[in-house]
Amino acid sequence: MPDWVKTACDDYLKRMPRDWPLALHEVKPAPRTDSRPVDRLLDEERVRLLERMPPAGIVITLDERGSLWTTRELAGRLDQARQEAQDLTFIIGGPDGLHADFKAAGRIQFGLSRLTLPHALARVLLCEQVYRAVSLLNNHPYHRD
Repeated sequence: MPDWVKTACDDYLKRMPRDWPLALHEVKPAPRTDSRPVDRLLDEERVRLLERMPPAGIVITLDERGSLWTTRELAGRLDQARQEAQDLTFIIGGPDGLHADFKAAGRIQFGLSRLTLPHALARVLLCEQVYRAVSLLNNHPYHRD
């Protein structure tokens, strides 16, 4: 990831209240230096993701075809998960997205936008929106309607 992505995400991670921990975990994408089919690359990434995912909780995959939520709706999802004592795991795909089987495995699909975003930008935008949603839940003045 470019330095600006780490800098921006780290800023939002530092701002998060202690009772709302947020962590980023990166799974290396499959190398795209040979002529392997994209579906095979996505399958390799799917296996890596499954190895790193927590055993329980709610998994939300990011996809431009996913449900579009307002910040208030995202805050509601965060609050509901917290009340049910469930961890949320957001998954951002690599350059070619996520394997179709991975997305379809009972996971919630969430779209930050109908636009196709580079995954670096999606990461920063997701960190900002989670911070914004938590700020809204904590009555912090960061969010304005």
